[in-house]
Amino acid sequence: MKTHLDCRIILPFDDMPVLEEETGESTSDLTLDGATSPWQGQGMVLGSILVPIRVFLAVLCFLIMWPIARLRLAGLSDAERSRPVTTGWRRWLLHPIIWFLSRAVFFFLGFFWFRVKGCRAGHKEAPVLAVAPHSSFLDMLVLTETQLPTVVSRSENQSIPVIGALLEFNQSVLVNRKNPESRKRAVVQIKERLTSNGYWPQMLMFPEGTTTNGTTLIKFKPGAFLAGVPVQPVLLHYPNKLDTVRWTHRGTTWVEALWHTCSQLYTNVTVEYLPVYTPSQEEKDDPNLYADNVQKLMAKTLGIPATDHVMEGRVPTRKLGGLSLPLEPPARETLSLLHKDGLREFEVEAALSKIIDRCQSEQGWRAGVDELAPLLGLTDRQTAAKICGLYSKDDKVDLRQIYLSVTSVSGLLGFKSLLHTAFTLYDRECSGSLTAVDVSDLMGALVGSPQYHTEELYTELSLRGAPTEQDLFSVLTTHPTYQKLISEYFTPEGVESTPSSSPLTKGKAGNNNAGSPSDNRTALPYKMADNGSPLPSKKND
Repeated sequence: MKTHLDCRIILPFDDMPVLEEETGESTSDLTLDGATSPWQGQGMVLGSILVPIRVFLAVLCFLIMWPIARLRLAGLSDAERSRPVTTGWRRWLLHPIIWFLSRAVFFFLGFFWFRVKGCRAGHKEAPVLAVAPHSSFLDMLVLTETQLPTVVSRSENQSIPVIGALLEFNQSVLVNRKNPESRKRAVVQIKERLTSNGYWPQMLMFPEGTTTNGTTLIKFKPGAFLAGVPVQPVLLHYPNKLDTVRWTHRGTTWVEALWHTCSQLYTNVTVEYLPVYTPSQEEKDDPNLYADNVQKLMAKTLGIPATDHVMEGRVPTRKLGGLSLPLEPPARETLSLLHKDGLREFEVEAALSKIIDRCQSEQGWRAGVDELAPLLGLTDRQTAAKICGLYSKDDKVDLRQIYLSVTSVSGLLGFKSLLHTAFTLYDRECSGSLTAVDVSDLMGALVGSPQYHTEELYTELSLRGAPTEQDLFSVLTTHPTYQKLISEYFTPEGVESTPSSSPLTKGKAGNNNAGSPSDNRTALPYKMADNGSPLPSKKND
């Protein structure tokens, strides 16, 4: 009889939640960072013995699979490779061997058995298996329970030893995420396979598209739902007293997660098949709606929230009217780094004054790490490099982004004054209006992260012509969507936003410009330039 193990999230720590079985036993004290001494001792003893043995055996299985996996498509033409290998010796001989060795890998890593609830649907009934939550690279174990369905993978993985051979064996859909043409080809391939009426094997996808800590389901990507065919939702549970499996963008590294998992005597996993979800016509016509509804269903079954958070690169964000808002704003991290380096509030204020001075000087608004350190008053170059890395992928950073984003969350300026400064910095032609590119860059600077989908905002701004400063202020402070941006995202740390509060950023004594648009008070020592833009008065002038 298939058994169901009900589990619930007890305590998140860092990015890794602890789970407990329905036994009533509290496990909130068993964490990787703050484990009780018996668990620490057990982990050290068992780890030193089990990890080398288990990793060796798993690697041995991979090495055996390597040449066998290559045999599946060996000697086939490109035309033959483009068709599924579902018959002949390449199927009945090689598939069971690869499946057995794949299962052995996870057995040796401590996943001795799978508990299963429900039944897997056939590939004609449900061409897609949508698996969530996606918590770890170890989630690949679900492939062995589901008989090695085909997957979608990054094309870069082809060059990884063993992994590339297994992807070839799997006849995976490969996509280069940075190449638009590759993404288009992948979409066509996925649709063709999912609508082949059983010609191609079942596909398995992780619709979250990245690993999370499992306390919520982030927004599902539409890839698994583009073809409008039925999907079978599949839930993954790890009902263990000590959660060692989860691997996210922060917290333990994949090596640490593997070490801690292999240090356990065994690791429990439950695979739960939900009933096949057949889309309505409306959902077939709108893959995003289809994805959202399946996400909500799976989240409800798990007993956790469904959010609109997404991952862009390795940065978790949430969507707001086309804007992508980092859940961990670079500006807050910048403030934290400045304070850790010993800067006090008035020194941060002075540093921002230097930066805006520099932006409006002949030196311009681009600066390298060696220039950034003295501007911020930092003694540690490494701290300046970290701050630079928060905003830029190269060795230079846009100082306007640092100034505007840090000021927006620090409470040093009222929102009206902040927006006036931002408008002046990005009105490149000094025409009193902004282009679509200007709006995109300005909003990216305010939130500290590039914005590529500001068309909706620009449309709102352009209802009466080229967007002016007054238009920008009006839309951001009165439009229901963008009011949330100001009241929630630009709220200084330690200040709670309430429904009755002004949508303008709150700050310390006298910094809240909750009044009229004509209120241009500022917490920094500004003077007005001839063109009406705020310029900081220099020290010792």
